[in-house]
Amino acid sequence: MKLDRTRAAWPQIRDEILRRIREGEYPPGSKVPSVVQVATEFGVANSTAQRAMDAVKAEGLTRSERGIGTFVL
Repeated sequence: MKLDRTRAAWPQIRDEILRRIREGEYPPGSKVPSVVQVATEFGVANSTAQRAMDAVKAEGLTRSERGIGTFVL
């Protein structure tokens, strides 16, 4: 996915991760990419990727385990 650089990046990344979860690319129980992986994939700062992943978590579709990762519910 290519980001539209005329709009804020984090909502676009959030929407893409949510799409991947809903379409089964990241099935329940699977690990979602780390903040660093998301930042690298989309070419954004880690803080932008973190904001997007926090927004995904706020949707109630993932849970984080400190030191292990974030997983799809």
